[in-house]
Amino acid sequence: MMSDVDVDVFVGNNTTIDPEIYQLWLDGYSAQESALRFQKRGILQKYNVSFEVLQSDIQDHYRCFCMLERLLHNPPRLAEQLIYQIEPETQGFIIEKYYEFDSVVIREILGKKLTAKQRKDLDDVSEKTRVPLRSCRRQFDNVKRVFKIVEDMKGSLVDNIKSNFLLRGNLAKQYAAIVFLANNRFETGKKKLFYLTFEDFIGCADLMIAYWSYGSSESKQHEDMDVDFDREFFQELRELKILTEKDIIDEHKSLVCQQLKGKLSDRVYADMESNFKNHSRVLVNIATGLNHSKEARDFFIDVVEKFTDPCRQIGWTHAEISLFLKVYAEVGMQIENFVKAGPQLVKLWERYIHTMAGCIIQLYHV
Repeated sequence: MMSDVDVDVFVGNNTTIDPEIYQLWLDGYSAQESALRFQKRGILQKYNVSFEVLQSDIQDHYRCFCMLERLLHNPPRLAEQLIYQIEPETQGFIIEKYYEFDSVVIREILGKKLTAKQRKDLDDVSEKTRVPLRSCRRQFDNVKRVFKIVEDMKGSLVDNIKSNFLLRGNLAKQYAAIVFLANNRFETGKKKLFYLTFEDFIGCADLMIAYWSYGSSESKQHEDMDVDFDREFFQELRELKILTEKDIIDEHKSLVCQQLKGKLSDRVYADMESNFKNHSRVLVNIATGLNHSKEARDFFIDVVEKFTDPCRQIGWTHAEISLFLKVYAEVGMQIENFVKAGPQLVKLWERYIHTMAGCIIQLYHV
């Protein structure tokens, strides 16, 4: 007589995410292309399976990723839904990976309108960057999606992106800079700017958000919205025109030359001394022109064309540019007639030149 046997049965639907296959899917490779990559690594021999079985398995993973994708477009929904049982740690992983991007691809997208027409032209971006077209489209769509959601939101761009897309610190900060650049329609695609990298533009955007936006702690109209420039600040920058007056610019030059004598190479010092007024006028003129939308959009062109290119042609080193800008900024706050013109001008100058100098240093490639 057979004895009774108790059997415990558990049925679950935990969704398994293979990180390697997921990455290949994100990179834009088809199931067959991914299978070929595994085949080259000897996976068929290791597990004694046929290529067809391998490809079928990868295709199953791909179907799962495609079904999850609609949730990844709105990450908070992924945590709320009950269809796919995914551990919170895994959820964070697949969201973060989905919104990661190739800097070379985003560099090509910067400065372009996020339109359907631009999406159709991503073939050129794919060919230039050697990133599969599917991946380029995913990255373009992600940028457009983030931009559309947060562009009109009050509050910190980084915090809004974190809460709406569940992204962590550095990635959220990078998206914030991308949104800022797109919202203010900076020109980044001109030929003379080709040498600049994604990191160059992001570095400058971070500074502008911190010091030149409405979200800046120094903004009089602090509106807790750092996607837009502080227009009142830009209007006030016109008062810096006083720095181009003869007596002030002469004193500025004299003080800077005194401090830099012997600290720059002879050739660079001679260029700085003979062209000081030109260099100074460029920096001041860029400031006084930022109130005009066209001038603000051309910020990177103006900096490169009027300041960094002439210095590079003479042979300024990165260290010499940094030292000059440090002294130039500090001395500007000590010029007697400038200080007498009003303490608000000194604050205005400090807020402007801190970011301007940081941008120049970021954009200066030897």
